[in-house]
Amino acid sequence: MAGEAGSGALRELILVVAVALAGLLLATVAVFAPWHATSAGNAPAGLVELHSPGDPGTGQVVAHGS
Repeated sequence: MAGEAGSGALRELILVVAVALAGLLLATVAVFAPWHATSAGNAPAGLVELHSPGDPGTGQVVAHGS
């Protein structure tokens, strides 16, 4: 009886490891995949400029008061 439980647990452990390895493989492919192609070729990687709502030059600034 203990042998049967052990073989089931081993199958489950092998399944968990196989799914984890498949996920790791997919994540690796996603990380090293090239950028989406544009009509001019691959899109260059660059920084994205982030502005908070209070940055000067973003247009109208609204002051929130109590």
